[in-house]
Amino acid sequence: MTEPITEQPAPQTQPALETERLILRPFALSDAKEVQRLCGNFAVADTTLNIPHPYPDGAAEEFFSTHPAKFEKGEGVVFAITLKTDNSIIGGMGLDVTKRFHRAEIGYWIAKPFWNQGYATEAGKAVVDFGFTQWSLHKIVGTYLNRNPASGRVMEKIGLVQEGVLHDHVIKWDRYEDIVTCGIVRA
Repeated sequence: MTEPITEQPAPQTQPALETERLILRPFALSDAKEVQRLCGNFAVADTTLNIPHPYPDGAAEEFFSTHPAKFEKGEGVVFAITLKTDNSIIGGMGLDVTKRFHRAEIGYWIAKPFWNQGYATEAGKAVVDFGFTQWSLHKIVGTYLNRNPASGRVMEKIGLVQEGVLHDHVIKWDRYEDIVTCGIVRA
């Protein structure tokens, strides 16, 4: 007796999210040079854990290539943060999912000319909402370098609460750094 053929669900396509001033959309290969330029600013790399400096050729393309499969498997999502007015990229934000615990870690960067204008907060609220409503996550966590209190303010504004400080937890630029951990549980 043969087994019935079951139809596989169609691959999911990452949606775009819209806020008052922003469109959060998947990165495209055509974004690579601009991302390299924006992330190539030392101040951006210095305030994040995983952005290298100098930002190497091909790194953006390699990073983008992982996004569709990660999204399709429900393991994460990464959005390009763009301005509604002219579609220019001003940053990136994503969720890295740990399915076993129904949890994700939020991560982001904003290009230096766009700091202190509320863009990370605006995008962050949309991404947290996406994680809770679309993926039914139980908790979203975030970490930031203790010496980057601006990132801590963003996390606070999007609802994450400080849960602790991990002393000398990571190495950035050949020195140990304290990491502040934050989290929010779905209401």
